[in-house]
Amino acid sequence: MSLLDLLNLDLSECHKTNKSKIIAEYIWIDGSGMNLRSKGRTLHGPVTNPSQIPKWNCDGSSTGQAPGEDSEVILYPQAIYKDPFRGGNHILVMCDAYTPAGEPIPTNKRFNAVKLFSHPEVLAEEPWFGIEQEYTLLQKNLNWLIGGYRGPQGPYYCGVGAEKAFGRDIVDSHYKACLYAGINIGGINAEVMAGQWEFQVGPTVGISPCDNLWVARYILVRIAEAAGVVVSFDPKPVEGDYNGTGAHTNYSTKSMRADGGLEVINKAIEKLGKRHKEHIAVYGVGNERRLTGEHETADINTFNFGIADRGASIRIGRDTQKAGKGYLEDRRPSSNMDPYVVTSMIAETTILWKP
Repeated sequence: MSLLDLLNLDLSECHKTNKSKIIAEYIWIDGSGMNLRSKGRTLHGPVTNPSQIPKWNCDGSSTGQAPGEDSEVILYPQAIYKDPFRGGNHILVMCDAYTPAGEPIPTNKRFNAVKLFSHPEVLAEEPWFGIEQEYTLLQKNLNWLIGGYRGPQGPYYCGVGAEKAFGRDIVDSHYKACLYAGINIGGINAEVMAGQWEFQVGPTVGISPCDNLWVARYILVRIAEAAGVVVSFDPKPVEGDYNGTGAHTNYSTKSMRADGGLEVINKAIEKLGKRHKEHIAVYGVGNERRLTGEHETADINTFNFGIADRGASIRIGRDTQKAGKGYLEDRRPSSNMDPYVVTSMIAETTILWKP
């Protein structure tokens, strides 16, 4: 029997009980605010709702979330996905983290995002987000681009061929695994730099694309782990004349999608410009190395917008311009941004903030 056969064993009748057993892989964000942790637990199935899954705990002193003398961190299940690694009825469980007293820990950004997206004015606007997650594949232990450094940029974006596309097996496996898990993944493509790729999550409403993105990141890192490859979410993994790595965030509200929505979009852009520094402060670590005004970015200290302009802070697509309604693209967030923070910040600024 092969390892793959063992992974795919059916546990529904194990231990001669009348209850099927499933494995729930608890996933959470550690104290770095970016890295993911996970551990598995055996439950009686089936499970269809997070409320059916017991809260759990972890050693917060080993995840940068609590001191050693009071190290317990409580994991609260929030969203369920099918487990593409184990198959069957097994599940991935996205959790957020709390102290034993029930207080959200500092890196639990989901807590405030839920409050924001539950606000009556925000609910009425039905905010949609579509996030373009870029990343770079590196060789293990070398911090070197998979396939090695190549020539000038140009042939790699959406490229085809062994000399242009590096890591496609990982990318395609990730694409299928996300669809299997129930993640609303919209597509994938090779990006401008060799070994750089992108997948898109959404558009979906409110907190949903944030949960989707975190679990999609987890699945990507797990697949790369099996392949012996490292996934980098650094916003500028290679210095020099190479594109950085971002997480462009596409956004619309009910008013933006309605007739006359372009006027609403322009007002939203005006608000975003007035709070540019506040947004940049939470749009990702190391973003100043990416937002230089070159390589399809605006300078980090400058706010601008344009039609079909990939060098702008905010881009409006030509289809939106022609239709007079649609969405805007915030091109400022970096690849390592926290989607709970970025999406709620955009919604709060454009819907609730009164300048």
